[in-house]
Amino acid sequence: MTAREEYELWTLLNQVNDGMLRVRDKELRPLSVSTVQVAILYALAKGGQPMTQTEVAGWVFRRPHTVAAALRRMEERGLVVQSREVGGKRQMRVEMTEKGSSLFRRQHRRREAVPRVLNSLDAGERRQLRSLLRRLRARTMVELAAKPPSP
Repeated sequence: MTAREEYELWTLLNQVNDGMLRVRDKELRPLSVSTVQVAILYALAKGGQPMTQTEVAGWVFRRPHTVAAALRRMEERGLVVQSREVGGKRQMRVEMTEKGSSLFRRQHRRREAVPRVLNSLDAGERRQLRSLLRRLRARTMVELAAKPPSP
């Protein structure tokens, strides 16, 4: 691959990601919730049981300190409850409240722009894109796990 091709692909991926986050943030603004907070609620809803902050961070692909700050704001709004794990562990357990569940359902009904963007591809193209993105994500995870060479 040439440097030019790499740069073009990298730029396109970033522009699509940033653009889709912006249109989703715009849809969520009336609910006073961010895309990161919705991703956290999604992780909690999908898991169906309390999760640690570290588990939530892994689900939403964010650093633990970023998730901890978001969770504090969400707890202040009554969307989640955090509690220390039993047995003296330092981990915090996170659970979605009924208010959080209600907000999650409401935001789900506000999904319009992202589906319009994705529907610009036909069903076969979406399957192919999903497959390609999963491969890229898997390779990215391998790269993240690799230790950088020592100086």
